[in-house]
Amino acid sequence: MSAKSARTQLRVGRLVKAHGLKGALKLELYTDDPDGRFTPGAEFTLQVPESSPWHGKTVTVREFKWMNSHPVVFLEGIDDRTAAESIVRAILWIDQDATEPVVEDDAWYDHQLVGLDVVRDGGVIGRVTRVDHFPAQDLLGVQLTGEDREVLVPFVKAIVPEVDMAAGRLVVTPPAGLFEDLPAEEDARPEDGDEGASGS
Repeated sequence: MSAKSARTQLRVGRLVKAHGLKGALKLELYTDDPDGRFTPGAEFTLQVPESSPWHGKTVTVREFKWMNSHPVVFLEGIDDRTAAESIVRAILWIDQDATEPVVEDDAWYDHQLVGLDVVRDGGVIGRVTRVDHFPAQDLLGVQLTGEDREVLVPFVKAIVPEVDMAAGRLVVTPPAGLFEDLPAEEDARPEDGDEGASGS
């Protein structure tokens, strides 16, 4: 599952490993249409740390192919293994018209997710207030109903199994402790002098 950035860009892949000596890079795909996305000439914005020499730059696809069932991309200006290793772990984003319908499974724009009711065990427990994008995964900021706090929910299928745009809600099945504070017995310790004798 993934969220599309409010900048109307779509995250389509991550460069995970240099492959061979000619600048090829293995891809982790975040798109259901890699052959359509990684066509020669396609340009991507890079998400890299500010300390990276690639910060603020874009890359252009020279060639995309499958090698032993693994997706591999060649990028313009990256012609050897050293150059390829300098860009490993970069996330690739591509411009996307926010007015276009979503055609990929489990992918939504940020503005579509913000405002959705969050449902747990059949009841509304909060509302999505923001979406944060990180290399490992996206996080949904959920403002809990009746509480002055926000919980960050990993936007993964195991925790958010259903997004129902028509109903204006998403369903969560969080692990224990994601939404709860400390156990009730920790919060409800008796005041000094209130314990009294018990069974003596």
